[in-house]
Amino acid sequence: MTQSHLIAEIANQQQTLTAVIEQDERAAYFYIWPAEPFRSQYAVRGCWLRNLLPAPQQEDRQAMEQGVAPLLSAEYCRTLEAEPPLDAAGIQIIWEPTDDGAAVWYQGQLLAVIPGWSLYQDRQVSFSAGCIKPNRLTAPLGSASTNEYYALAGQHRLFWRDWHDGHLWEPMQHEMLQCYAAQYGESLKYYAIDQGNWPPMAISQHYHQGVWYFLTLGMSIRPMPWVDFLYEDLSPQYRRTELAMAIDADVMTEDNAVQMASALAGFAHLPWARLSWIGEGHTLESSVAPVGFEGFILSGALARDEGQFPLPKREGEKVNLLWASPVTTAEREFAQADENGGYQLVARLLQYGSGHIFRPRQQVVETDS
Repeated sequence: MTQSHLIAEIANQQQTLTAVIEQDERAAYFYIWPAEPFRSQYAVRGCWLRNLLPAPQQEDRQAMEQGVAPLLSAEYCRTLEAEPPLDAAGIQIIWEPTDDGAAVWYQGQLLAVIPGWSLYQDRQVSFSAGCIKPNRLTAPLGSASTNEYYALAGQHRLFWRDWHDGHLWEPMQHEMLQCYAAQYGESLKYYAIDQGNWPPMAISQHYHQGVWYFLTLGMSIRPMPWVDFLYEDLSPQYRRTELAMAIDADVMTEDNAVQMASALAGFAHLPWARLSWIGEGHTLESSVAPVGFEGFILSGALARDEGQFPLPKREGEKVNLLWASPVTTAEREFAQADENGGYQLVARLLQYGSGHIFRPRQQVVETDS
C-alpha cells in the first residue's frame, strides 16, 4: 500500500481550514481540509502538483479505485518524465485574505492555487503549474497575463508581506478615526477587539447630539468569504464592511450603551470565524440585545441619508457601513423566512419611522398569538 507523507501544513487565520501538501512515491498533491465543525458543510478540495513517476498514457483509474492519489496522465502534463519529490524547505503556503483559498509557492515560484470561492460549490477547481490542459484533477495555472488567479496569488503574497511588519495599521487607524470624528466628533473611548491577534480591529466610541455612537475599524482590511462566489464581478462592491451602532442617550446610560455595543466586537469576527459574510438585511442573534429584543439587523438603508457617509476605500474597493439595530424574535424569524426577508424588514422599520438610532419602538411584524 502506498504511504503518503505530510510535507507541509498550515491553518488559516481563524483555524477553520487547513492547507496541506502530501506526497508518496507516485505523486504530490495540495489539499484544503475543513476543520471539524465545517466537515459536513464543505468538501475537501484537492489539486495535483506533480508526478513523481513517469506520466501514464491513460487515466490512472486503478489508483482512483483504490483511494490512492492518482498520477496525472501524459496529455495533461507539462513534463512527462518523473519529477523529483518536493522538498519541504522550499514550500510556502499563502492564504488568501478572505481565509478560504490558498496558493503554493515552491522555491520562489508559484506552483498551484485553490481559489477561495471554490469552497462554496460542488465542482473541484484548482490550478497547477505542471498542468497544460484542464482535467478532473486540476487546470493549467498559466501566467499572470492568462489567469487572474495567478495574478491574484502574487497580490496576496504582497498583501501579507506589507502587513507583516505592522506599519500599515497606524495610518489606516488614523484615517478611520478622522473619518468618524468628522461625523460625530472626536473619539471619546477606544476599545481593541482583536485580542492581540491579526488583523487589528477596534471600536471607537463617540457622543454627538444626544446619541452614543460606536463604530468598528479594521474589519475592512480583509474581504469577506463567500462574496466572490455570490457576486462574482460585482464582489468588490460588497466584500468589505465596517459595523456601527447608535443609541439614544435619553434611553440608555453610557454603561448600558457600551454593553449593548459590545455585540459589535463579536460580529466583527463572524465572517471569517463562520466562513460566511454579512450584508444588508442580515440578522444576528446576540445575548446583549436590549430587553425585549433577540438580536440585531444590519443595514445601511436604515440610516437613511443622515447615517450614510463614505468610508476610506481599502485596496481601491468600496467599504460599506452597516448599522446594527435591535430586532425582536418575531422580526428575526420574519427576516429569515424569505430570501428577501431582511430587506422587507428594513422596509417595514423605515415605514414605521424607525432608523439606525436605537429608541424604544413597537414590533413591526404581527405574531400568531
